[in-house]
Amino acid sequence: MFSKACEYGIKAIIYIATQSLEGQRVKIGDVVENSGSPAAFTAKVLGALTKHGIVHSLTGPNGGFYIDPAQMKRIKASDIVFAIDGDSLYTGCALGLTNCNSAEPCPMHDRFVKNKSGVKENA
Repeated sequence: MFSKACEYGIKAIIYIATQSLEGQRVKIGDVVENSGSPAAFTAKVLGALTKHGIVHSLTGPNGGFYIDPAQMKRIKASDIVFAIDGDSLYTGCALGLTNCNSAEPCPMHDRFVKNKSGVKENA
């Protein structure tokens, strides 16, 4: 259901949040090692998360990525998905078909529409 980028983003958020609770900032290499994501891909994902204000970054020797502990309670999975993939999870076809819509549904269309509405509201 989630793109590979979202999976890596969620893993990165969990790792960064855990380290942030301990007062630590995280280097990109640590995120790469922890998430198993390629370095360039991780940089792109973290860039999107930073751009949307989910993750913060500081440069310099004591820099790195972090999440404000007060903000952690407000971050939803849907925020992460939107930052990385936009609204494609909620508007695209579950099977990845380009011509799937309510007039010409794929076999999964009706179930997926119901489920993705719930994900958007509750995630």
